[in-house]
Amino acid sequence: MQIVIIGSGNVAYHMAKAFTQKGIPLTQIFGRNEKELNKISEELNIPYSTENLEDADLYIICVSDHSVEKVSKIITKKNCLVAHTSGSLPKEILAGEYRKASFYPLQTFSKSKELDYEKIPFFIETENENDKKVLFELASEISKNVMESNHEKRKYIHLTAVFACNFVNHLFSRAKEISDSQDIPFDYFLPLIDETVQKIYEIEPKLAQTGPAVRNDVRVLQLHEQLLKGESLDIYKVMNHSIQKMYEL
Repeated sequence: MQIVIIGSGNVAYHMAKAFTQKGIPLTQIFGRNEKELNKISEELNIPYSTENLEDADLYIICVSDHSVEKVSKIITKKNCLVAHTSGSLPKEILAGEYRKASFYPLQTFSKSKELDYEKIPFFIETENENDKKVLFELASEISKNVMESNHEKRKYIHLTAVFACNFVNHLFSRAKEISDSQDIPFDYFLPLIDETVQKIYEIEPKLAQTGPAVRNDVRVLQLHEQLLKGESLDIYKVMNHSIQKMYEL
């Protein structure tokens, strides 16, 4: 099967790397950022182009959500399968006379960070059983966790991921701002972060909650508020209110 990946960002890079590591040949990686495409091409030995889209049986679109529809229009071949990797878009966003699908990997991707692709959950949605079999077999080559999911369920999977990953990482960033402002090495907090994450493998998150809000420690909460200002203060108040409401304090 001839496979083309469209995109040059984090997801495109990791999808290309996951396939090549498993010996799945890619016909081409296609996009508009020649500098990034060239880096991927040199590292993974995949032909690339910014102008001529190669003929393929399967096109996997790995671009930002707002670009998926526009990018999908460059695929003019009718007898092919096209899948996007978005967690929030329906397969019907793909604007062409071809078979449409979703090939969603549930993970946060950065080019500089190595990943164990076998642990990444993949969620597949297709228009027919044949294409479902093709994508399940392909995803199963690189992951041990492949499932079917329609758009309605996938929207909630993606929403949950935003809370569990994107928001948490933003809190890490805010925490580092505070530690940096006081010349406190952020490395001090890494064991705490590690333990927080490891704990939810054994304990339900709601049962693992600690801190001044769940204890309703008004003195500490007020002290912290005096130390903060701007957006960090707003976040602190909102988070504590949410914790207290969850535990009805």
